[in-house]
Amino acid sequence: MDTATHFVIGLSLAGLAYVDPAVAASPTLAAAVLLGTVIGSQAPDFDGLLRFKSNALYVKNHRGITHSLPFLVIWTALISGILSLLFSGVPSGHIVLWTGIAVCLHVFSDLFNTYGTQAFRPVTEKWISWNIIHIFDPFIFTLHALAVLLWSTGAVHPAPLFTVVYILTVFYYIWRTGAHSMRTREVMRLDESRKPGERYFVIPTISYNKWHVVKSHPDGSYQIGVLNGHTLEWRKHAVTESHPAVEHSRKHPDVEAFLYFSSFAVAEVEPLPWGYVVRWADVRYRHRRQYPFVAVLVMDKNYQPINTYVGWLSSKKMNKRLSINSG
Repeated sequence: MDTATHFVIGLSLAGLAYVDPAVAASPTLAAAVLLGTVIGSQAPDFDGLLRFKSNALYVKNHRGITHSLPFLVIWTALISGILSLLFSGVPSGHIVLWTGIAVCLHVFSDLFNTYGTQAFRPVTEKWISWNIIHIFDPFIFTLHALAVLLWSTGAVHPAPLFTVVYILTVFYYIWRTGAHSMRTREVMRLDESRKPGERYFVIPTISYNKWHVVKSHPDGSYQIGVLNGHTLEWRKHAVTESHPAVEHSRKHPDVEAFLYFSSFAVAEVEPLPWGYVVRWADVRYRHRRQYPFVAVLVMDKNYQPINTYVGWLSSKKMNKRLSINSG
């Protein structure tokens, strides 16, 4: 989920905490729990600070170890421990409980997005993404934001209000999971060119009726398409070019970081008078005929790196940042 949604969910969890009699009876404990749920709902994304060191480090580690099984305990213990010291005299077990719920809910909700997490580290470093909920879901954000606003007016007691909100949220996730399963089966049915060994990845957009589709071929290439309503349209065949520049690019740390995260990457080579530009793109993310999540390596004729970029950019901004002049 995006940062804003995690924030409003942290606030709404503080409202749900009023189902706990101890929280409802103590304004001091309620304040401590509010801080615990808000901070806990953001804590796994503190790896965003890695951006200040390098984009490659951020791409490789975002939603990685900070979302792992051990860190569910570490974040909970660290946040609730500090809050227990700041709010001495309140029962710390309630702070631990609600902070832990906030941390776990953050990681669990991230599993439903396309970006995914390494939530099961250290058991496995596999990136897990269920492709069910868009990273920003208008229904989830609006539901929780309106409930928090209503709570702030004092018109409704938070316990019954947020109980209803979370029941609706659970049913929404169930509905979206079923919708994703149905859409995946529909894509497989509509694709008349389907062959053995091909895999389909149906990816949500902000529109309920539009899904991006990636078909993985056994040879490592991809077919990119869109399911709009009940119409499947294939738009591009993406394959990694066979070129020495591509093989040399794999050894660069920035490209290594990108490929560590993405198993849906393809590369294309642009020869220039003075060298080559190798563009790696994650084909899951397609926006206005472009792939904004990229790793780009500019190299000379001897395949020595000149400049590099990894992260989210449009082609125009990327070329400007790298000072690529192709003509």
